[in-house]
Amino acid sequence: MVVISVKPIFTIGVLTLSLILSVLLLSPTSPLYKAPLFLTSPMNKLDIWSVGRMVEWRPCKWWLQGHLTALPSKSNGFIRVDCYGGLNQMRRDLCDGVGIARLLNATLVLPKFEVAAYWNESSGFADVFDVDYFIQQLNGFIKVVKELPYDISLKEPFHVDCSKRKGQFDYIESVLPSLLEHHYISITPAMSQRRDRYPQYAKASLCQACYSALRLTKSLEKKASELLEAIPKPFLSLHLRFEPDMVAYSQCEYPDLSSASMEAIEAARGDRKPWTGEVAQIWRKRGKCPLTPSETAFILQVLSIPTNTNIYLAAGDGLMEIEGLTSVYTNVFTKSSLLSGEDFKSMHGNTKAALDYYVSINSDSYIATYFGNMDKMVAAMRAFNGLYKTLFLSRRAFAEFTFQGLRGKELMNALWKAHRDDFAMGRGSALPDCFCEFKL
Repeated sequence: MVVISVKPIFTIGVLTLSLILSVLLLSPTSPLYKAPLFLTSPMNKLDIWSVGRMVEWRPCKWWLQGHLTALPSKSNGFIRVDCYGGLNQMRRDLCDGVGIARLLNATLVLPKFEVAAYWNESSGFADVFDVDYFIQQLNGFIKVVKELPYDISLKEPFHVDCSKRKGQFDYIESVLPSLLEHHYISITPAMSQRRDRYPQYAKASLCQACYSALRLTKSLEKKASELLEAIPKPFLSLHLRFEPDMVAYSQCEYPDLSSASMEAIEAARGDRKPWTGEVAQIWRKRGKCPLTPSETAFILQVLSIPTNTNIYLAAGDGLMEIEGLTSVYTNVFTKSSLLSGEDFKSMHGNTKAALDYYVSINSDSYIATYFGNMDKMVAAMRAFNGLYKTLFLSRRAFAEFTFQGLRGKELMNALWKAHRDDFAMGRGSALPDCFCEFKL
């Protein structure tokens, strides 16, 4: 009589089943798999993009799939948004202006873009963005007109100061009466808006304008596409800010710069003298001082970004101390190196900024040394398109750790952990007005 022991067979079966389940659960293709968050060292071969994300920002369903509130049958008047500054600042003003116009039940006139010698700029809204597409995409959200009725067009709009208007009731109580009286007003939204206080139909109009309605003109998009095609793939788009006016505006001191850079900064300072003593330390520790190209190169190495990475430099004219980056990262490409001389010379500030924006939202990865208007727009559009390899280098962390006296491996480990946590939590990757947090 043959006696078969059940226990060994049962044990083998359990071990086999456990092994199969482990393989399935830990497979990157499994829906239950999560990439490891806690990588050990900045010197390993895994780069920052290998860190598992815990949070992602995606377009809110109430905006993309929500039921649109019907537009009132009668408009309260016409609003023109007057936009100032660089392209991305003007774009931010336009987005806010659309939300305000919908809030006040106004008809939107095509915005006015500032013509400014400072920005080397003479192009208007229609020179950069596709007007017909803009009107089409906002259909149902807000009424937009190319031309005013004849009697209204004979006069300039009544300008309403909105510098202190930030919330829904500010506009209804202070701006709406002027709109009803004059029928045609112009506004420039304040920099800091309380969009969270807008009713949902006004927020939806703002979101649609910002992320779905602004497409480059066909000629500019063709040029941007050619530029994108010319960049070796894969590539990282790096938005580096270290121009003389930027450094002068920050009121920070950099004693180790070249004499040429110091002279350029001094010429741009005007009345904005640099902070000194304890105030300067506090200012720098708050993250107010731009990273130099050499500091940027150091942090990129901390993040294990290979030094042979193809980098597109999304930057304005006059970038200083660029050798600090290019001496470490040698595959750096710029607009001027990839475009023909005539093409580049014929471009103004807005068109150059539009090219940088287009390349950056389509890049394999995006890193910014600042958190300005372009960075916020690029990060949000990348999130809108499902591209999450986006990171903002932490000036605050760099200043704090160096003030603590950290050097070498200690500094690298501290910087790695700070940026690892930022990337894992999706910090700064999109603004909460139109995007909702999804925990992975």
